Amino acid sequence: MKPLQNYDPQTGEWNDSLLGDFLWSNVNTNEALPDVMTPASWSLWQIYFVDTNPVRLPGKYPFCGNIAGRAYMNLSLVVSFYRSVGMNLRQGMHADLLGLAQTDLNLDIPLIPLPPLAALWMVLPGRLESKRFAARNPRGLADFLAQTLGWCRAERERLGGLDEPRELLAMWRDGIKPRFMDACRWLRSVSMNFADPATRLRRQLEKLVGAADAVAILSNLAGESAELESLGPLVGLGRLARGELSREAYLERYGHRGPHELELSAPGVEEQPGWLDERLADFLRAPADAEGLLASQREKSLVAWQRLEQASPRQSPRLRRQLEAIAAAGRGREAIRSEYTRLARLTRHFLLRVGEVTGLGDGIFFLPLDETTAVLGGDRSPAAYIPARREIYEKYCALPPYPSVIIGAFDPFAWAADPNRCSDFFDARKPASKAGDIIKGFAGAAGCVEGRVRRIDRAEDGDQVLPGEILVTVTTNVGWTPLFPRLAAIVTDVGAPLSHAAIVAREMGIPAVVGCGNATMLLKTGDRVRVDGSAGTVELK
Repeated sequence: MKPLQNYDPQTGEWNDSLLGDFLWSNVNTNEALPDVMTPASWSLWQIYFVDTNPVRLPGKYPFCGNIAGRAYMNLSLVVSFYRSVGMNLRQGMHADLLGLAQTDLNLDIPLIPLPPLAALWMVLPGRLESKRFAARNPRGLADFLAQTLGWCRAERERLGGLDEPRELLAMWRDGIKPRFMDACRWLRSVSMNFADPATRLRRQLEKLVGAADAVAILSNLAGESAELESLGPLVGLGRLARGELSREAYLERYGHRGPHELELSAPGVEEQPGWLDERLADFLRAPADAEGLLASQREKSLVAWQRLEQASPRQSPRLRRQLEAIAAAGRGREAIRSEYTRLARLTRHFLLRVGEVTGLGDGIFFLPLDETTAVLGGDRSPAAYIPARREIYEKYCALPPYPSVIIGAFDPFAWAADPNRCSDFFDARKPASKAGDIIKGFAGAAGCVEGRVRRIDRAEDGDQVLPGEILVTVTTNVGWTPLFPRLAAIVTDVGAPLSHAAIVAREMGIPAVVGCGNATMLLKTGDRVRVDGSAGTVELK
């Protein structure tokens, strides 16, 4: 393959690891985007990280990069910022949120020279703007959440009647894109009020009552009503089975969620005949009642809180207020993530209609959104790139998932061809080190269990998982949630303590170790392992 800088628009080859000596991690992106992205999906993702991001760091270094079709965060940029202003990494965005706990905080991280005053001047105003965005309109989030489902329904209905490119162009520019940008702003604002405070509170609780009780206390974000959007597809199946929810209502409420929900070229679950019947059958076969698991974990959370009150009566009122604020922020983050996803799925249907009207068919997914608007405006020259971009996309898709941590220039094809490759860590500066006997990750959800491994790569293969088995996979997201009740434990290569999968596992009391890096390389179906979700370890027995 010919050398390139970082992006070749003619072929669609994209590799931001060639931009410099940086540390890249997909711990916080792989759950949302587990697939190789088509150009359309990547351009939608950039609306969040570029177009609506008020933070502007010095230099032209990307905060989120595309490495052979997969999204990675530039942690060199983040770490360099904190060190430039004299802050310990754990005082800032926290190492476990960044995915550095497994790779070692003392790792030789490539740094970027950032002048302290310039870094502060460009970052702090942006963070303040995110807070002001919410403060200017305290009812804005509630209104946005309440209106988006109906708005998307109306737009879907209107879409089928649009036959002119100019009408579709106006729909994108004046309707879908502005609303999606608002979703991005709300998601960023709400996430700021959840992630860092939740991590700080967990550490306070660990000092007072230990790690196990800290996890239990923080495992009741949903509350008595189970109003957590990540649980929605699962709880909704229970309501559907009891006749409390119609099939049509279920698909309208939850049909936009799925394992590939942010890949625009991937059909949604509402587009797949028989999908709901299969999920309902799986749900009814599960040995454990999902709502029973949630109730049991709520009880454990209450008991753990009572122990904290007895141990620290003076601090408990303050901690209770923090816990309630974090729970509300967590529910808000899950809710806006759901509506953000609903708008992404509307964008898919918009692009399908554009493909029909322009004659480009599914080739439309190989055009970034700005090129799609150019085509709608009469410039069809980008269409010439579609065959070559499709070819490189298919080559990327044929590769195994890349390491969760990458340092320096990464050639995915050379890496995949290496029989001694590591799936968790790649450093262009030195050879890979041999993995230890015990697999280590993040303590995703407390509990210790022994059982047989079921190693799968796709949620669609969930029918292979037997009750009581331990799921081992690269990553999970909300699309995997209906599978959770039958699992004894969950082990993932990619993830962090505040990832959606870890949150849902905690809510249901299922032990989980996330962000192991190389579990899928070291474990196979049938292996017997001991999973310690409190310690964040997996041991082959």
